[in-house]
Amino acid sequence: MWKRTRGGDRGTAGMYVVLFTPAVFLLAGLLVDGGLAIHARQRAADMAEQAARAGANEIDTETLRRTGEPVIDPARARVAACDLLAGYDAEITASQCSADEERVEVTVQLTVRLQLLGIVPGMSEFTMTSTASAQPVTDEDQ
Repeated sequence: MWKRTRGGDRGTAGMYVVLFTPAVFLLAGLLVDGGLAIHARQRAADMAEQAARAGANEIDTETLRRTGEPVIDPARARVAACDLLAGYDAEITASQCSADEERVEVTVQLTVRLQLLGIVPGMSEFTMTSTASAQPVTDEDQ
């Protein structure tokens, strides 16, 4: 019933499957988890920028009326920036808000769990950190 041939390719397909399956999984992991990394970097930058702008909006109105110069109220700016970040607390693993009379600076750190490459020992998650700063701008500054 079965006919034997000389020099046949028996098992060749199995060998290709064994050799190329890990390569396909690696490429799929790089695609999926690489996309997660790009998204996490953009998300961290967006959060930091929004919080810094929220802090820079906290102008000391008495100084503005007295001198005409926009000066940040550092205490209110730190609270405004950190309050905005508190809305993202499930996503943010660490943050820092600092402010002086001229500038607000915010640092955000996100931790992302790998989806496909997480099966590799030592590669279960990674962190992305972004820092942004903002300062008040008037029509004269533009």
